[in-house]
Amino acid sequence: MSTIVTDTITGKSTATTITIGSTPVVSASANSMTIRGEGTAQTSIQQGLCKMWINWNMGGTAGVYDSFNLSSLTDNATGNATLNINNDMANNDYSVVYSGNTYHFVGNNSNKAVGSCQVTIHDSSNNATDVSQNDAQVNGDLA
Repeated sequence: MSTIVTDTITGKSTATTITIGSTPVVSASANSMTIRGEGTAQTSIQQGLCKMWINWNMGGTAGVYDSFNLSSLTDNATGNATLNINNDMANNDYSVVYSGNTYHFVGNNSNKAVGSCQVTIHDSSNNATDVSQNDAQVNGDLA
């Protein structure tokens, strides 16, 4: 077994395939990398990463249990929160995935900006409600 220790790897000016084990990693262009997914399909590493996530409480005093790329949570009203993204998205066409207990979420596209998104939590009777366990993920392009 050999070990390579280095601080910098400099690539060629054209796309280069690097193989790790039996999986080729391809640098397609500046700031873009793909990796072989299932079969021979190529998957974009940047497109496949979650850009922001949060696990938070809206029951009682709103608070964040844990998060990534979230600058703050704003409790707007019963069942309504704004998730403020630390590193902005490139535009407001990103995807937001919500979950929480047995409740359903309503994302408001008109309240979705590059730096934040607003969500309302509804109970089974479609009333806005505060619940203790909520999760959201943002996927898309960072600015």
